[in-house]
Amino acid sequence: MGCKNPNCVCKHNHEEKHDHDHSHEHSHDHNHGHHDQGNNPFAGLSEEVQSKIQELQMLEQNFQQFLMQKNAFSMELTETDFIISEVEKSDGEISRIIGNQVVIKSSKEKILEEMKRKKELLKTRMKSIDEQEKNFQEKTSSLREEIMAEINGNEE
Repeated sequence: MGCKNPNCVCKHNHEEKHDHDHSHEHSHDHNHGHHDQGNNPFAGLSEEVQSKIQELQMLEQNFQQFLMQKNAFSMELTETDFIISEVEKSDGEISRIIGNQVVIKSSKEKILEEMKRKKELLKTRMKSIDEQEKNFQEKTSSLREEIMAEINGNEE
């Protein structure tokens, strides 16, 4: 990506010709963060807008972690449904693995009761997660709109 900024003050290789139309092939792989603010995409924005952009970035990172947690609960709920289905089909004695080391014999009724209780707890958690997801989406959407309104307001 070539530099289009006529006020560019980044340190270029002095052996190459440096004119402001940048017609020569030139890559900008170096960091401009500590140079002139003209190269900072957020430099023309108020501190309030920059703060909102950082808040939005943090929200989006938290949202990604949140979605991973939601996925884990969803998988656990699917597994619990499968266990209930398989236990309901079975006759006789049922064994249960605890901690990948111990196998305990149990009754079909006891395991079904336990799994159905677990399923209800997971469904409650999923409902809460769905509400949190909706709140996340509303907050990020609102923040994006505020940021864009302020950026567009600054450009006019």
